[in-house]
Amino acid sequence: MKAQRQAAILALVDEGPFRNQQMLQRRLRALGFRATQATLSRDIKELGLVKRAADGAYQRAQQEPANPEVAVATFERVVGQYLTRVDRVDQLVLVRTGAGQAQPVALAIDRAGLPEVAGTIAGDDTVLVVVRSARHADALVKRLERLATG
Repeated sequence: MKAQRQAAILALVDEGPFRNQQMLQRRLRALGFRATQATLSRDIKELGLVKRAADGAYQRAQQEPANPEVAVATFERVVGQYLTRVDRVDQLVLVRTGAGQAQPVALAIDRAGLPEVAGTIAGDDTVLVVVRSARHADALVKRLERLATG
C-alpha cells in the first residue's frame, strides 16, 4: 500500500501544484488512500520532494543528495522494497517493479552514483539500466538480487 500511495503522490505532484500537505492529503483521499499527516510527511521526505521557491508547491528534487552515503542507503532501501525481478541482456539490466514504482527506483539508482552505471531510463514498472560492461552488469544484477531478498 505504501508503494502505491507514494506512486500516487508522485503522479499528483507531477500533475499540478500542491502548496501544502492538506491539499495533497485531500487528493489522496479522493483516490482512495488514507494517510495521516505524519505518514504524508515521511512519504514526502522519502520521495525527496522539495518546495519550489517561486510558489511554494511541492516538486521532485532536481539536484543530487549532498551526502553520498544517504544516496546509497536510499538506493538499497528502495531496491529492496520495490524490485520484483531483474534480468540482464549483455550490458543492459532490466529492473522490474510494481506499477508506478520504476521512477523512484531509477532516481535512486542514478543518485547512488554507482560507478558501473552509465544511466537509467524508467517506464511505469520497468527500469532500463545501461551498465558500462558485461562484467559490471553481472555484478549489478547480483547486488540488486541480494538487496531484493534482504
